[in-house]
Amino acid sequence: MAVYKEEKTGTWRVIYRYTDWTGEKKQTQKRGFQTKREAQAWEREQLNKARADLDMTFKSFVEQYTADMQTRIKENTWATKEHIIRSKLLPYFGKLKMCNITAQQIITWQNELMNYKDENGKALSPVYLKTINNQLSAIFNHAVKFYNLKENPCRKAGSMGKKKNREMLFWTKEEYLKFAEVMMDKPQFYYAFEMLYWCGIREGELLALTPADFDFKKGTVSINKSYQRLNGRDVITTPKTEKSNRIITMPQFLVEEIQDYLRQLYDVGMNDRMFLVTKSGLHREMARGAQEAGVQRIRIHDIRHPYVKHTTKNISLQKQKSQAINRF
Repeated sequence: MAVYKEEKTGTWRVIYRYTDWTGEKKQTQKRGFQTKREAQAWEREQLNKARADLDMTFKSFVEQYTADMQTRIKENTWATKEHIIRSKLLPYFGKLKMCNITAQQIITWQNELMNYKDENGKALSPVYLKTINNQLSAIFNHAVKFYNLKENPCRKAGSMGKKKNREMLFWTKEEYLKFAEVMMDKPQFYYAFEMLYWCGIREGELLALTPADFDFKKGTVSINKSYQRLNGRDVITTPKTEKSNRIITMPQFLVEEIQDYLRQLYDVGMNDRMFLVTKSGLHREMARGAQEAGVQRIRIHDIRHPYVKHTTKNISLQKQKSQAINRF
């Protein structure tokens, strides 16, 4: 490496020569440093990264962690991790040396997050606190496993938050039918909630559904993908877990309803998304429908859980449904 002052601009430039993982020699440079000290500090960081020396800053190691892990993780999952790293980890640990970060510093950071409240006085949820802490621990675990860090200081510090935010709330079948009746004034949302409730699928799975996923002769729907909106783009990924790839048998009334819904759509191809609603739209309609139906507001994620109890083998299901629903 070499550090030079550029006479025309009065700023400093670093030329960095290195050998990549294939053994090929390469050169890069960075301009615009206001002082020689800043240029030399950047130079040292590049050398530390090249040698995998954990005398580098946490910020520099995060760049290495990103290079190692980003391509191995689904895009939507990485987007969540990147947001936590950028907003919750780098502001506190970014300038600290990886090898010098202590359990006491982590405890202090945990306490700040646990005591944090936004402008409305709302604290971070216990589940989110645990997710943040897990991400910090994952970075240190990576350093221990692949870069010879002696130990993960998060283990000494202990965790924060908890796995489950609160006990799940459920709708009885009668409560859901009241809600569904209210939703009939907006057919697309009505059919969307029908799929969520009677098939027990997730929001992302619902929003990824296409006509090709349905076999109306067999009365089944194939769940094999999930939808996310990332950075202004529609992104289709694999489902949450391997077990999430599944074929669900639908009750006969739902088979007929989805056929009715598809007949209402214009110019929808077999591989086009059927439900062009947003997750925020689903949440708004959920709140509106619950209020108008006079039932407790539950999370959309919790709608799917009663499906385990309400199997399609229930003989009285279709009778109850036909009595509660008037066709459009």
